[in-house]
Amino acid sequence: MLRSTKIVATLGPASSEPAVLERMFRAGVDVVRLNFSHGTAADHEARANLVRETCRKVGRAVGIMGDLQGPKIRVGKFKEGKTLLKPGERFILDATLELGDHEGVGLDYKELPNDVKEGDVLLLDDGKIVLDVNEVRGSAIACIVRHGGVLSNNKGINRQGGGLTAAALTSKDIEDIGTAAKLNVDYLAVSFPKSGADMYMAKELLRARGGHALLIAKIERAEAIPALEEIMRACDGIMVARGDLAVEVGDASVPALQKRMIRQARELNKLTITATQMMESMISSPVPTRAEVSDVANAVLDGTDAVMLSAESATGQYPVETIEAMSRICVEAEKSMPVALEREFLDRVFTRVDQSIAMGALFTAFHLKVKAIASLTESGSTALWMSRLNCGVPIYALTSQPNTHYRTTLFRDVYPLQVKYVGHDREELLAEAERVLVKSGVVEMGDLIVITIGEPIGKAGGTNTLKIVKVGDHLKS
Repeated sequence: MLRSTKIVATLGPASSEPAVLERMFRAGVDVVRLNFSHGTAADHEARANLVRETCRKVGRAVGIMGDLQGPKIRVGKFKEGKTLLKPGERFILDATLELGDHEGVGLDYKELPNDVKEGDVLLLDDGKIVLDVNEVRGSAIACIVRHGGVLSNNKGINRQGGGLTAAALTSKDIEDIGTAAKLNVDYLAVSFPKSGADMYMAKELLRARGGHALLIAKIERAEAIPALEEIMRACDGIMVARGDLAVEVGDASVPALQKRMIRQARELNKLTITATQMMESMISSPVPTRAEVSDVANAVLDGTDAVMLSAESATGQYPVETIEAMSRICVEAEKSMPVALEREFLDRVFTRVDQSIAMGALFTAFHLKVKAIASLTESGSTALWMSRLNCGVPIYALTSQPNTHYRTTLFRDVYPLQVKYVGHDREELLAEAERVLVKSGVVEMGDLIVITIGEPIGKAGGTNTLKIVKVGDHLKS
């Protein structure tokens, strides 16, 4: 059975060897993530080159997503590398402090004293440590420890309820956008956007550098929730980044928010990636916990395009086994998903010809029980629209455009195939499409398929024809 939900895996020390990466690709990775929070531009370039090389070796497309670090809202460093905070103790966060000790620590984010006031609650190290703000004086924030623990170098800081003013794009991010453009990544993830303006700015900077990646907004700030639709309309997809989001809005709020975000994104024809701690125990265990199995399955049932691995594949002991386990869970969850196409059509209005053709293809494929839908596409838009609704029929995105070929790796229910024909003869293109589908083993001679195509051929966004074809009709004997 084909897997509809895609798998994104973060590359790191555990997954940078060619042999390991090849095994990961064969296990089912669809998109790899380059985390710009770690490593140099040269490191990312080497990994990107290895990814493309491995794609050629295994004969399948795997997309590349660059992930910007965003603002470093973190504590500074300690003289001893860490300290133990005990409940009831006084602890100071001071923007001018160089090296911290048991009494206080410096700040990488120098604006924090301007963003907080007495009575605020600060959450450190993903909420493991809780500090109540007692007083703010100049560069120093005096706190009382509510929940203690070991605090080490460069741990993150969140303000309960959000409200930190840090800009989404830092000078490092702007530099990394240039790196992403140079590497020709397929997706660019933007950390901590608060508004649509943040995403428009990232897109302008990327296009100015010659990059063509689709933009993913990482929803991880409390302020992003009321601005969700605005952010979605300014980008191509979202990442439900449950780590920082849970710290800011409270962990109990995240499951319902996850479902709402995925539903809203699909309605707006946007992509979704569900991330953070999905298979966390497999960093050091060869099998997942039952709770992790349920978590991944629920994201699939919510309709997410992709589920993402972070430390599990970047630094974990079992990167290949984790991908294999995640793939099995996705396939089993997808078996139980109902196909209710008519009901989903009721709330949709189609105002464009190409979008109407996409919806017509789904309706036809569902009722005729065809073997496959083949979308001959320049930009990938038709395949994306079809993937927003579940018709129970696999969608093959056939394109001669390399960017589109790799971009469609993230679309749920869509499988990219490359066609070599780039002329303007429709019959020749349809014959090439049939040859590619047969050669790939996804259809056989005599199978019924639905094809969408645009005329004149080669024009992006011009899909205007739906054709029901018996495989072999366009192949010359």
